[in-house]
Amino acid sequence: MNNTVEEGKTAAITSYILIVGVLIAMSMNSENKNSFASFHIRQALGLTITFLSLGLLVSNFDSLMISATMWIFVSILWTYGFFTAIKGDMKPLPLLGSFFQKTFHFL
Repeated sequence: MNNTVEEGKTAAITSYILIVGVLIAMSMNSENKNSFASFHIRQALGLTITFLSLGLLVSNFDSLMISATMWIFVSILWTYGFFTAIKGDMKPLPLLGSFFQKTFHFL
């Protein structure tokens, strides 16, 4: 397990870097599937889709309070996921992580 974490750590951390990081990490993990990297790629992909979806929804409101709440929510989840990948843990994101694992099980 520890060897799996070390082998997949680069792809796992990369998946949390902006939106394009998910695509790069998916490419890095495509040949030799690593369970640690796949876990974090699913988390980061779900977080990216959540960010884009909430962004589209929030853009309909002209409210700094709503926008700031969305940014804080996504930032907290992103920070949690990023540092979980750095530490080598496979903990799902609060609230949404288990859903992301089930939804993107094919990755």
